[in-house]
Amino acid sequence: MTENTRKPLVHRAWWVALAACLTIVGAAAFSAVPGLLTGPLHDEYHWSRTSIGAAASVNMVVYGLVAPFAAALMDRFGVRRTVVGALSAVAAGSALTVSMTEAWQFTLYWGLIIGAGTGSLAMTFAATVAHRWFTARRGLVLGALTGASAFGQLVFLPVLAWIVDHHSWRPAVVTLGMTALVLVAVAVLVLRDRPADVGLLPYGAPEPGGPGTAAPGGRRREARARSGAARRTLRVLATSSRRPGFWLLAGMFAVCGATTNGLMWTHFVPAAHDHGMAVTAAAGLVSVIGVFSLVGTVVSGWLTDRVDPRALLVGYYGARGVLLVLLPALFGPEAGPVMVGFAVVFGLLDVATVPPTILLCRRMFGADGAIVFGWVNAFHQVGAGAVAVLGGVVRDAAGGYGPVWPLTAALCAFAVLLALTLPRAERTAPAPAADREAAGA
Repeated sequence: MTENTRKPLVHRAWWVALAACLTIVGAAAFSAVPGLLTGPLHDEYHWSRTSIGAAASVNMVVYGLVAPFAAALMDRFGVRRTVVGALSAVAAGSALTVSMTEAWQFTLYWGLIIGAGTGSLAMTFAATVAHRWFTARRGLVLGALTGASAFGQLVFLPVLAWIVDHHSWRPAVVTLGMTALVLVAVAVLVLRDRPADVGLLPYGAPEPGGPGTAAPGGRRREARARSGAARRTLRVLATSSRRPGFWLLAGMFAVCGATTNGLMWTHFVPAAHDHGMAVTAAAGLVSVIGVFSLVGTVVSGWLTDRVDPRALLVGYYGARGVLLVLLPALFGPEAGPVMVGFAVVFGLLDVATVPPTILLCRRMFGADGAIVFGWVNAFHQVGAGAVAVLGGVVRDAAGGYGPVWPLTAALCAFAVLLALTLPRAERTAPAPAADREAAGA
């Protein structure tokens, strides 16, 4: 590798991280859109809310199933090609959605095509960029990129809600599609697979030959890890699924997805609208949830280093269940202080389950913990998809969402029981260097 004779004022790694952050922000906006489209699609096409929820469900499930393989796709085809392909799929799905006339087309375009595209731009993408481009500040970058997903929903949701309210749903979808195309250009211009591609070392890496320089043979191990990434992903699923702890974690995280993405992000806006609240006001409350989910994640990460993660999960799921029981009594035509307070507290709990779940995966499964979390996160999306459909079914059958809230609160109580059942996971020793490379840690 040749180094540049003049070092840039800002290391290229930070520009790559910024491009990745913008990509994740743009992709995250798509997850909140079905809640805005439910009413307009029902009014225009007279589709049942069940069929509309089915498209959101397929989107979430495909997102979850693609995510564990995203690292393998990036190793096989490169980060830039994978991101460009994913964003192009998202843009194509958006364009097709605008011209659809049948409910099955919404499921295909929004559920399958956009779900696969956004699933390739999930947490694995963030971890890949942080791992390849940063030696120093890696944790900071990973935290920022992970938080970018919630920030994307925060930024886009009020804007999209205003567009839907004033100009119908098609301009909102076109806006997202155009955003994806702009991000394609950003990815082409800025993203590169590795620092070596532009003659640089990772940010904070020691000079060649200095302390901490990779030993000879590291490239060969990395190549072997890349060639077997997909096989290892499946092998980890096969081995971890034989242990009860995996299913306890997967069950809890399925409840997490059911009560966040599946319920609040998909059905909160139409449920609030059923009680006379304006769509823009309801979307604003969802944005408040997004703002405080960032705060909640940071605080939860700090607590996870100091408190038994099992106890944290008991508290998080228990509190979330109480909020869902109270929510029907809080609904009304205005987004008053009480509803804002609900959004704040729910936001603090929204993504707070992630840090303790990641830590438990690491403690229970060692060097395979990152991949195990990828599969546990897939169950998160399956749970989200199931409740996205369930909410539509209940709304069509009962004329309202009334039964959904106590049912999902009961799921939270079940998650509390699962957390109490988790074995005490001892801290694992650091994985050998070869294992860390293979795991992409």
